[in-house]
Amino acid sequence: MNRSELVTALAERAQVTRKDADAVLTALAESVGDVVAKGDEKVSIPGFLSFERTHRAARTARNPQTGEPLEIPAGYSVKVSAGSKLKEAAKGK
Repeated sequence: MNRSELVTALAERAQVTRKDADAVLTALAESVGDVVAKGDEKVSIPGFLSFERTHRAARTARNPQTGEPLEIPAGYSVKVSAGSKLKEAAKGK
């Protein structure tokens, strides 16, 4: 499902216009992005998903072509965890 299909499905379920559904989806993505960028709290939609920023330590890796060691600097990543209802849906229940 791509974004336009998701917007259409949201609009039908919520009985709103596609424009309104797209605005809500955009606002949700921006709000989650803002909180994750700050990194001081976790965004949780109970039963569905949770998002949090995690820290990755610096590490040494190897170039697969040359075998030469590479230093990968420390950085941040996003951890996305499925909630209980989403996990049950994935099982087909």
